[in-house]
Amino acid sequence: MIVRKIDDIIDTEREVFAPNGNWVSRRLLLKDDNMGFSFHETVIFKGTETRIWYKNHVEVVYCVEGEGEVETIRDGKVYPIRPGTLYALDKHDQHYLRALGSDLKLLCVFKPPLVGDEVHDEEGSYPKGD
Repeated sequence: MIVRKIDDIIDTEREVFAPNGNWVSRRLLLKDDNMGFSFHETVIFKGTETRIWYKNHVEVVYCVEGEGEVETIRDGKVYPIRPGTLYALDKHDQHYLRALGSDLKLLCVFKPPLVGDEVHDEEGSYPKGD
């Protein structure tokens, strides 16, 4: 059994900050945990916009705190995000993620799992991995 607390992740290599300062991702489960997915608590900082394209992963996101929006680039549709909202990037959708009014706290699942130190590349993607 794996048991971890957020406090065990903070200030370790499992706490990853975006180079542009838009977010912090606390990675509770990673590839080496052998679960077949990774699980993260991610905070998107107030007033930021991040362009994302997970072309190598699918992601499910559940909002637990704050308000924001996700905009799909292909069609320009904007979806509000608030506590209790889930969205799934099942088609590798290119999108903008925005935190409005306050920080946005999200619980995220990635498949395939992340290794741990990934940050978005110039296209907004994580590397494919093994």
